[in-house]
Amino acid sequence: MKGAEFRGSSRFEGRPIISVVRGSRMILGNGLGLNSATRSNPLACFQPCVLRTLDGSAEMILGENVGLSGTVVCAGKRIEIGRGTIAGSGAMIIDNDFHALDETGWRTEYVQNARPIKIGEFVFIGARAIVLKGVSIGDRAIIGAGAVVTAEVPADHIAAGNPARVFPKPGKDL
Repeated sequence: MKGAEFRGSSRFEGRPIISVVRGSRMILGNGLGLNSATRSNPLACFQPCVLRTLDGSAEMILGENVGLSGTVVCAGKRIEIGRGTIAGSGAMIIDNDFHALDETGWRTEYVQNARPIKIGEFVFIGARAIVLKGVSIGDRAIIGAGAVVTAEVPADHIAAGNPARVFPKPGKDL
């Protein structure tokens, strides 16, 4: 379907936008759930899920049982999301800046300024959070609603705010 490689069954509620640039890889794990319909999430989805590779060398890998609700994932280089991770309504995961300024003005640029994103297993990404290029998020981390994540979040930690600040989970001896 549209150049994506499905590794098992998936569940779509509503119509996601999926686009795969020729030569790029998009691997969708077994049990993937994409909530794109307005009523498919308690917070509602104001937009469909968007999964896009932006260059022929890009890779997007979504692990088993990943769940996305009205989430945008755009890979200019590489985005990997581990199994069991879920992202709330309107979250965005973007590994590039989309544009670069040169002497002639703004130009579309997906690769040169891209830096890979790696999200671990069983991570919760809150509604309308933004995960930006070069970020690594460890297993079982929690990203608060509306957070803008620009730096590493270790496993079993919480990131919240804009820019996101990182805290240990309560009760964790880290």
